[in-house]
Amino acid sequence: MANGGIDSGEFISALDALAKERRINKDVLFSAIEAALISAYKKNFGKTANVRASIDREKGTVEVLSRKIVVEEVGDPLCEMTLSDAREIDRRYEVGDLVEVPVTPRNFGRIAAQTAKQVVVQHLREAERGVIYDEYSQKENEILTAIVQRVENRQVYVELGRTEGVIEPNQQMPGEELSINDRIKVYVLEVSRMGRGPQVFVSRTHPGLVKRLFEIEVPELVTGVVQIKAIAREAGFRTKMAVFSTDPQIDAVGSCVGPRGMRVENVVAELKTENIDIIKWSADPAEYIANALNPARVISVFTAENEKSARVIVPDNQLSLAIGKEGQNARLAAKLTGWKIDIKSQSQVEELMQAAPFEEEEEPAPDDIDLDDVNLDDFDLGDGEI
Repeated sequence: MANGGIDSGEFISALDALAKERRINKDVLFSAIEAALISAYKKNFGKTANVRASIDREKGTVEVLSRKIVVEEVGDPLCEMTLSDAREIDRRYEVGDLVEVPVTPRNFGRIAAQTAKQVVVQHLREAERGVIYDEYSQKENEILTAIVQRVENRQVYVELGRTEGVIEPNQQMPGEELSINDRIKVYVLEVSRMGRGPQVFVSRTHPGLVKRLFEIEVPELVTGVVQIKAIAREAGFRTKMAVFSTDPQIDAVGSCVGPRGMRVENVVAELKTENIDIIKWSADPAEYIANALNPARVISVFTAENEKSARVIVPDNQLSLAIGKEGQNARLAAKLTGWKIDIKSQSQVEELMQAAPFEEEEEPAPDDIDLDDVNLDDFDLGDGEI
């Protein structure tokens, strides 16, 4: 830097190294330093001065230029210049032109180095925050490996690499106890710009976490041969996932389960023993609903398309299994399929049919009667008055 500053060659080398280390565009660094130089000049040589700082991108030399408008009569000497003074610099100047005059003080390099440091650091931080925000905003709806750092006010803070993530209480798996330095997989919900830098909100309960975990384990999901059609999850307890194969030769459920169940076991291990039901998706609602109630065996399914509701009949010994503990199996099946599901045992259906009253056929209403054709003497009307 000229005029008492650091060596120009060292200055450019330092910027190159800093830009590479922080992964920040070098032009951003130059702009930050030029802004700092303007701030330093105004602080020491006049707050109202209209100046521009310029750094040679190749040589590293610094120059401060006073910017003045050419006028016929000067009202503010800090911002204006007479035409005669302007033409001493260049005879081509006219009234209204902008003239830039070098005003770099001799000791400006030292003053700039002292004053600009904090401003440069601030700009670097802001630029780095922008880089981090751009990087992590592209990872929304993806999963990352996180390391638990601390737990404060029921919020879990995790290290995600270049920044920190937070798992809010409603995004934590019930019953899961996390310790410092635990390595876990998290699903990126949202990346927000905050005053102190980007805030990354991550989840352990989102169904997308299950989907992404299976994509890591199942190559057929990555190629698209096997597709995940729907996921219903009660985090920490049970998940139902409907899968479909575009190739009749490939078993979608078997692909996700894996040889000796290894693929699904790897996912379950990450979710701390959460039960996972993998079922075959079907375009036929009745078949899909029957599959969704797995592991229960279904006898028949009656659907009402208009109401998106279904009555399912199961064997007596399968009723509790179909409904599940506290209704969980039936609830997840309904959430997975998007249908209302009413489950009855075989004996319950038989009892309902037996208890239904016999409906007599209603006689048709007679046509209008012509009273002229009726002899009232044929009827005993009693002593009452008509």
